[in-house]
Amino acid sequence: MERYILHIDVNNAFLSWTAIEMLKNGGELDIRTIPAVIGGDESRRAGVVLAKSQKAKEFGIVTGEPLYQARKKCPGVRTFPSNYLVYKKYSNRLYQLFLEYTDKIERFSIDECFLDMTAHRMGRDIMEIAQEISSRVKKELGFTVNIGIASNKLLAKMASDFSKPDKIHTLYTEEIEKKMWPLPIKELFMLGRRTVPKLYNMKIQTIGDLAHTDEQLLIRKFGKFGKMLWEYANGIDDTEVNEKEEVPKGIGNSTTLPMDVADIDKLEEVLLALTEQVTYRLRAHNMLATVVNVQLKTKDFVTYSHQKKLYQATSNTTEIYETAKELFLQMYQKEPIRLVGVRVDGLVQKDEVQLSFFSNPSSEKNEKIDRVVDDLKKKFGYRSVTRASSSDLVKKAQKDRIE
Repeated sequence: MERYILHIDVNNAFLSWTAIEMLKNGGELDIRTIPAVIGGDESRRAGVVLAKSQKAKEFGIVTGEPLYQARKKCPGVRTFPSNYLVYKKYSNRLYQLFLEYTDKIERFSIDECFLDMTAHRMGRDIMEIAQEISSRVKKELGFTVNIGIASNKLLAKMASDFSKPDKIHTLYTEEIEKKMWPLPIKELFMLGRRTVPKLYNMKIQTIGDLAHTDEQLLIRKFGKFGKMLWEYANGIDDTEVNEKEEVPKGIGNSTTLPMDVADIDKLEEVLLALTEQVTYRLRAHNMLATVVNVQLKTKDFVTYSHQKKLYQATSNTTEIYETAKELFLQMYQKEPIRLVGVRVDGLVQKDEVQLSFFSNPSSEKNEKIDRVVDDLKKKFGYRSVTRASSSDLVKKAQKDRIE
């Protein structure tokens, strides 16, 4: 049976969702109609362009560049902060709309999903369904999407990227030669920037060139990745649309400090704030960590990273913080620090871990504290209660990055 897969990608999601939220809250200006960008906080030196309007794009502003550089290109560009809660709200609304068409949905990112329509077309033409979804998103949710239609996830993803915004493209097997092979090799999904120059050196300029390269040659050059490259260039992808949420392999938070900090007490406050965020999310997934990693970056951009395997898997804030603090003190050379990061790895499901027969009273007490604090956060908001310092530095430093 031929599969029918949709890849649906929100056009300029962060800026579009910000614009809609502002209009719903009484704003009169649609920031999608002016040179505008969504950017990080420049006061914390995290000021980069996360999203841009079409008007900003016309000035040559690109995603990922520093805001000061964007302003050189367009002095009048307006900057608006990111808001994950707003993005999550509109992402969830979009997901609920998709559920009216199929329950086989894979969230590829906050602003894009794969839909397997193979068993859910109800006799309708797949293009008709895609057009209906596009129209409903625009009318009911207020933003636009690009939709790729294909027989597998790879081709659907490639199709949705052809031209934007507000477009629907097909990329069936018989269309690969005409629509995909002429594209520059850098446009191939999953191809990293470091691999592109290596392919150029092999005289491979287009996806078609890669598709016609000897598969065994690519395997000798790149190993298993070479086989995947050849298959992707030929449109081969048998992976299923996975409607289940993936279990995280690790959870990490890091922050660029608002100023270079050498005060060890203040750095430990930041470390505690980050650890509390990490462990809160760890417990939300009902998981335990077996490895703790701490990263430091100096004012001269020198990076240090130490990790330690725990004696027993845990999600306890105090225990993980004590390990993180130990790693921090091993690395810290009393030089000014600009970035601090905490990450836990080696995650295991809590229900699958057999607890030690030698119960630790202090661990049990800490676990009870964690449960109380988590319940308060869920009821009154994350910032309602915290064991970390409430200093301005920590407040500014709390920037989540969940991996």
